[in-house]
Amino acid sequence: MSGVALPATHRGDGTGWGTALGLALVVLGWELAARALTGSYVLAAPSQIIAWLIENRALMLRALGETIGNAAAGFVLGNLAALVLAGIALAWPSSQRIVTGVALVVFCLPLVATGPILRVIFGPGDGPQVALAALAVYYTTLIPLLVGLRAAPATWFDLIASYGRGRVSALIHVRLMASLPYLFAGLQIAAPAAFLGAMVGEFTGAERGMGVLTIRAMRALDVEMTWALATVATAVAIVAYLAIGALARRVLKDAPPIILAPPRAEGAEAGPLHHLLSLAAVAAAIVALWGGAIALFDLNPFFAKGPDDVLRALIWAPNAADLRASLGVALGETAVFLLPGYLAGLAAGAGLAILFVLAPAVAGTAMPLAIALRSVPIVTTAPLIVLLLGRGATGTIVLVAIMVFFPTLVACIHGLRQAPGQVIDVFDSYAAGRLQRLLRVRIPAMLPAFFAAARMGVPASVLAVTVVEWLATGAGLGSLMALSASLSDYTLLWSAVALTAALSALGYAGVGLIEARILRIYAPEQLV
Repeated sequence: MSGVALPATHRGDGTGWGTALGLALVVLGWELAARALTGSYVLAAPSQIIAWLIENRALMLRALGETIGNAAAGFVLGNLAALVLAGIALAWPSSQRIVTGVALVVFCLPLVATGPILRVIFGPGDGPQVALAALAVYYTTLIPLLVGLRAAPATWFDLIASYGRGRVSALIHVRLMASLPYLFAGLQIAAPAAFLGAMVGEFTGAERGMGVLTIRAMRALDVEMTWALATVATAVAIVAYLAIGALARRVLKDAPPIILAPPRAEGAEAGPLHHLLSLAAVAAAIVALWGGAIALFDLNPFFAKGPDDVLRALIWAPNAADLRASLGVALGETAVFLLPGYLAGLAAGAGLAILFVLAPAVAGTAMPLAIALRSVPIVTTAPLIVLLLGRGATGTIVLVAIMVFFPTLVACIHGLRQAPGQVIDVFDSYAAGRLQRLLRVRIPAMLPAFFAAARMGVPASVLAVTVVEWLATGAGLGSLMALSASLSDYTLLWSAVALTAALSALGYAGVGLIEARILRIYAPEQLV
């Protein structure tokens, strides 16, 4: 997990003026570009957006209130679920692998398909919006919280024991206090994600909300409305992100740290047999939860397909070959856009972070723009990118890269600043230049943070590509899942969901394996 906090902005060093000037230039350039492209129906000027918002303020306020309410409910429920799961893993350490494994697979479920399924389960109302908001946030809080609960030095527990206090005192006075920075880091990332989840839920048949207005704007090709919705959604996400950061600064002495690695489970040094057994336990837990949820909600077999139904459909059903072929074609179409976008986002984030370190003056202007770019919910970014770049490969790859870019940027900035001061002093004593310090000290120190962002970038990139396929391109797994839901082909829908979630989880684990091998060579002292 790459829960991050933005680098502190120093007061009185001109950074604030540089940021304000940079933003003013961007707004001015935006206005001039929109005026120059009048009649092209691709870009709305800030003045036009403001005029639309004033004219339609009642409509926007009602929709915004609906979406914020659902997002807030999902934010609370998702984070409560994270606290419960973290408590289970802490109380029974041997369960941690199962808890985190199941949580990862559930987090990798594609929202594009989860929304229609939840709509059938909950029916009309706000249930799907709240549930999707909760699903979008719980994992981003769970992983840093697990790390934080185990982050306290052993000497602190010895001190508690020396006063004759037990496990409850250690939990309250040591573990919970040590976990607060990590908890705030997760909450800071979770807040914008909850807003995104609520909007995706509104796409599945809600009557009110920002997502409903987004669909209306797309169908009407209303450029001003589309840009106004994206601007408001971005502002809400930024405010939520910064508000939790401000709360963290009031509660904590230091800014929330970056999470460099997932929590080490008990028995992490065990051999291959132990890992295989853990994997089997996670798979068994997922199958049990899947079948148990269907039985618990007493879902109609026509709609709800269990693990045995999916296996039968994929392997030995009469039309299994046709189903596999459909999924294979869609997967190939998705991979063509997913992999380049994912790699481009990683490269752009790491490259810009290095530029910020080499030229700190650039960061003051560029960082707020990067925050704004990342804060636009993907469901409103997709129509804008389609307007600007079309429905082809370029627009899809750009959207995927945007989803991966910002977490990578902030993680790498923090990682570059973790280079040991003593080592930097040694290089300074030999009059080594910035480039030498960068290559030999800062980049190795950055690697754990980079791979943390790369792991979380896998489900984020899958979300991005399936959403844009759903809303714009009409190809790939996202379009296939949306089409199967509209045609009530639930066997295909559940099969596509299972395939997408499994591949996302395998991709996450694959990046973890690459990380472990590289860190053993280039940053062995930072392995955790």
